[in-house]
Amino acid sequence: MSPAVEEGRLESAPHISRIVFNPMLHQNGDKLCLEIAIGTWPFLPLRCCRATLCLNPVSNPSGTMNKPMRKLNLLSLAALLAALIAPAPAVRAQSASFIVSQHGKPVGTASFTFTATTHGYASTSLVSVKMQGLNYSLSKTERLSAANSLRHVQLSAIVNGSAVNVTADPGPKSEPPQTFLTISANGRLSSTRLASHPAVVFLPDFDPGAYETLLALAVARNSRDLWAIIPKKAGSVAPIQLATYADEQGTLDGNPIVVHHLIATIAGAPTDLFSGPENQLLQAELPQQGFALVRDGFVLTPPVKPGAPPAQ
Repeated sequence: MSPAVEEGRLESAPHISRIVFNPMLHQNGDKLCLEIAIGTWPFLPLRCCRATLCLNPVSNPSGTMNKPMRKLNLLSLAALLAALIAPAPAVRAQSASFIVSQHGKPVGTASFTFTATTHGYASTSLVSVKMQGLNYSLSKTERLSAANSLRHVQLSAIVNGSAVNVTADPGPKSEPPQTFLTISANGRLSSTRLASHPAVVFLPDFDPGAYETLLALAVARNSRDLWAIIPKKAGSVAPIQLATYADEQGTLDGNPIVVHHLIATIAGAPTDLFSGPENQLLQAELPQQGFALVRDGFVLTPPVKPGAPPAQ
């Protein structure tokens, strides 16, 4: 299979819809008009389109609009507006749960939740992996701007009985911009200043929330100028290269679904990302480790062949 041109695809159907409108009626020549802006609000910047509805009045011989018809026109406009507003759901949290597997065998669980806030989004990720040689749990809270830019990260993890705590914060405005990363592990505390980037993903192991944010940034940035903060050892920042492949097929909760396929190369290691029509993460394959994240209820058809187990 050969990759297509490394360009981001257009944003597909939204997660959350919202209607924004101007309730003021105005006269346009002989017509009574109402302008309506219909927008969508997923975990990406607001996109909207405008529509104008104009009704032709019925005039009496004197040239003025009949009062009954004016009332009827107003009622028609109000009914249309009510019909548009009624289906729009309130802003709500977006969440998903995943199975963590190695070589096709379940070894843990992972989940994320994103909630809209006044200034952007708050996200939470939870991961638990228990297998021979690895007992790993993670809890991450994160604040993002409305454009999914990193504002703050707090991570707590336990790796084979050892506690790890990490914080990341963009520093004050400076040249060049920097992100301050603090890692506490094995009784040692390290602080690192990393180059800051507008489109950066905080990427701990097995975190589906990080890949969900990456998919959102890929759409907003057309898959270009993306970076990852890797919270290992003293911490590092690495570019993300995205390649778009042909769409595949799958089922979600038993229903057929078109599956978009991307390969993200981060610090030289490829990760296959599979997303749905709403740009939601469905599956992430980490072939260099044989690990995968698979969304509950999702089946890729045909499935990705599990990586071979390491030689004994």
